[in-house]
Amino acid sequence: MHFKRSWLATTVVLGFAMGHVVDQSLGRETVDPKTVSAPVDFDEHVLPILEDRCLYCHGEDEQESGLRLDRRAFMIKGGDSGLAAVVPGKPSNSYLIDVIRHLDPDVKMPPDDDKLPTEEIEVLQRWVEQGATWPDQMDDVIEDSVDLWSFQPVKRPTVPAVDATDSVNVQSAVHPIDAFLREKLFNHNLTMSDRADPRILLRRLSIILTGLPPTAEEIEAYLVAEAKDPERAYADAVDRLLKSPHFGERWAQHWLDVIRWAETNGSEANLYRKNAWVYRDYVIRSFNEDKPYDQFLREQIAGDSVGVGEAMGFLVAGPHVPAATVGREPSAIRQARADRLDEVIQTVGASVMGVTMGCARCHNHKFDPISIHDYYSMTAVFEDIEFGSRHPEYSPEHPVRQRGAEIWKSIAERRKELRATGGWEEDWGAYRELHFNPVTTTAIRLRFKMKNLFVDEIEVLGNEGLHDNLALASRGTKVSGFPEKGFQSRNPINRVNDGEYGTMIWRAKVEKGDEQPWVQFDFSKPETINRLRLSNNREYFYETDYLTRKPHLPRYEYDVDIRTEDGQWQPWVGTWVVNKKLNQEHPERRKLTKEIQGLIEQLAEEGPRPSFVGRLIEPAPTHVLLRGSPESPRDEVAASGPKALAGDLQLTFDDPGPKRRRAFADWIASPDNPLTARVMVNRIWHHIFGSGLVTTTSDFGNAGARPTHPELLDWLAAEFVAPTKSGSEPKSWSVKHVVRLLVTSDAFRQSSHPREEAIAIDGGAQWLWRFPPKRVEAEVIRDTILQASGTLDRTLGGRSYRIHNVKETYAQWEVVDNYGAETWRRMIYQERMRRVDDQMFTAFDFPDCGQVRAKRPVSTTPLQALNLMNSDFVIDQSKRTADRATSEVGDAPAEIVNRCFQLLLGRNASAEEQQNCKELLKSGDVPLLCRAIINSNEFAFLQ
Repeated sequence: MHFKRSWLATTVVLGFAMGHVVDQSLGRETVDPKTVSAPVDFDEHVLPILEDRCLYCHGEDEQESGLRLDRRAFMIKGGDSGLAAVVPGKPSNSYLIDVIRHLDPDVKMPPDDDKLPTEEIEVLQRWVEQGATWPDQMDDVIEDSVDLWSFQPVKRPTVPAVDATDSVNVQSAVHPIDAFLREKLFNHNLTMSDRADPRILLRRLSIILTGLPPTAEEIEAYLVAEAKDPERAYADAVDRLLKSPHFGERWAQHWLDVIRWAETNGSEANLYRKNAWVYRDYVIRSFNEDKPYDQFLREQIAGDSVGVGEAMGFLVAGPHVPAATVGREPSAIRQARADRLDEVIQTVGASVMGVTMGCARCHNHKFDPISIHDYYSMTAVFEDIEFGSRHPEYSPEHPVRQRGAEIWKSIAERRKELRATGGWEEDWGAYRELHFNPVTTTAIRLRFKMKNLFVDEIEVLGNEGLHDNLALASRGTKVSGFPEKGFQSRNPINRVNDGEYGTMIWRAKVEKGDEQPWVQFDFSKPETINRLRLSNNREYFYETDYLTRKPHLPRYEYDVDIRTEDGQWQPWVGTWVVNKKLNQEHPERRKLTKEIQGLIEQLAEEGPRPSFVGRLIEPAPTHVLLRGSPESPRDEVAASGPKALAGDLQLTFDDPGPKRRRAFADWIASPDNPLTARVMVNRIWHHIFGSGLVTTTSDFGNAGARPTHPELLDWLAAEFVAPTKSGSEPKSWSVKHVVRLLVTSDAFRQSSHPREEAIAIDGGAQWLWRFPPKRVEAEVIRDTILQASGTLDRTLGGRSYRIHNVKETYAQWEVVDNYGAETWRRMIYQERMRRVDDQMFTAFDFPDCGQVRAKRPVSTTPLQALNLMNSDFVIDQSKRTADRATSEVGDAPAEIVNRCFQLLLGRNASAEEQQNCKELLKSGDVPLLCRAIINSNEFAFLQ
């Protein structure tokens, strides 16, 4: 905004036009109360203000902050803030009114001058209130064109017809991937390299597909088959490795990197996420089963609706700050909630969409067609997701649910026997559950026998539904009791039936001689009840593990009364009665209660268990937040995807959370979504060739890289969704189909040897004139060492193996055993901890899981060599590898050397290597030889 004439001249004009009276003695105008509601004429009253105050900075020639005020449609659109400058009929929602009234402390207009006169502000406000009428512009609409390449529909290009006479195997020239690549190579005066050595090629294929190199025996068998029929031998090797159960482990690791999955929350306390590993196992199974990618996405977003609840660990994979760290300040709680939802949006945006959605949290995206409204509309999709644990929803055929049903049947049989003799109590770790004979009543009362107690929730349960809490305030149940305000008035009694588990508790503390604490629940109608559950910070038990100090679950001592039809209170059951008196009267009860307790522990390990896959809560209204602050809510928005991607889900503000997520999942997994298939095939390409066709694999926006081969990228995306029917009849959205396409190409099978003339043209091999060599990941190094020594435990799935200590809540994790026999599984099953150095393979760029790692960095540091030479793990494994070699081939030095090379590199030692190893073996230090091989470039790099 800019002043071009004095405010006095303007107000004189306005004074006559609007009924304003100019007080010449005071030099300022007053407002005639009779004309406040008079109609505002745009040309006469509003336009002069805009011309004098606004259009110099926000007109046709210049638009500071992306805001243009010379056209009504641009006003309604707003500027970079993402907020509409004018919302016709709603001054309170119009950002222009806020800034000229100086209601926003950070943005005041004019920026360097005094506030506009009150009369001018009132004119603009009334104009907006009356509909913001602007002659000849009422029907104007801004049609935003989206020219970002990745937002355009995917169209299958025609495969180029190229001359492939440079190919060693002319028959493979029909491969569509090679056709696209050869066309680019030809345009850059390049050709592909010769076919790689069969031994090197098999190692490359095996590591990329399974994360494990081939054994010496597998290599020799392949070489025999390859000598007879190279194409058949290679095709069989591809089939075998795609069917390997280790394929899922390898490709799950890539997915977990992108979504930042870890088993700690990464905050100051960095607490362990209990049973988060069930999501990791889901991902491994999905890749092994070649689950269609669209189904894979739907399950991770809305798995609760299709019996795959553990898949939703995807949404809460990122870091978060737990409630205990946030504290109880309402503004801090609101900010933490907004931060957690942002973590969800970051996960979905980076992994599936390839869009940096978080950039639109405070204002419109600076580079991409993503508005602040788009960001909060996506946030609305996930309003029912909270970081935490729940019992995942399992389909009836799920093995975990079937095993749980068997155990529950055993529990029910023993409960039936116990019920004949009265009530009993069960300890479920997170809560204690009191069982008693069913009774129908309108109210119950718990009279506690202790003077100091902590309770986060009291649940009253009946026959209808295993977990249907009849005491919830949301069901209309009223709670009362003593002391009602709780300890120091900070822990009120209404927390015992608010449905929230955790640190928000009712604490009752009374002095000696005072009335004992009690709680009363009045139901909205008569209810039949048969159980009570009491807990103290149940959330902590469900969500965290491996702590020296956990919330104490006391044996609450209390009596329960029920209200009879005549309004009198009748004693019904008590903890002392069921735990002491009845057991004395019926000694056989002790055996049954002990058996039930054992089955409860068995169920927690083998059946459905609370797992860190997200809690489901009631969605709160979603508002656009000015500059991302929860203290500045603006317009309410409904759940949808980005407008530029046709993300309208046809949802209302009141639609429940599951419906929102199902609709979003259907949209994002649609064949018509231009990003989903492109992003995934590019990731697959990246993991096979070391760099994506779009090198910024999680940013397909204007700030990201353009594809090196755009036609090839779109051909692969189209083939992913609707594969060409030939040969094995691939299914839609098959990851293994795309992997097979890539690894059967000439591009993948060519040598990695450098060629001077090609390096001069394309030093980074982005046109793929050779296979780009690359260092293998930390997991490959570690798992290869275990395989060489013969100690690798190939068991799939299950709880992660421990390398860390049991700690106090706010202490740091410490590595206590990273090489013992309990750790000899594949590294994907190692506890994945944020902010923790495993003192060995973190040096090889293993991700911290705090940031999206679509592409791991590759560093070279002295610590890497030191770890591969002197760590306890390598020293121990080298000795075991040496023992294996000598036990298999005897005492002949040459045979020992060859066997060590075979186990670690998949080949015999050369003559020169044999000579160099002679002196070393004279001292009998075969383990040192193994350590030297492990430190070689050949061991750590993929050729």
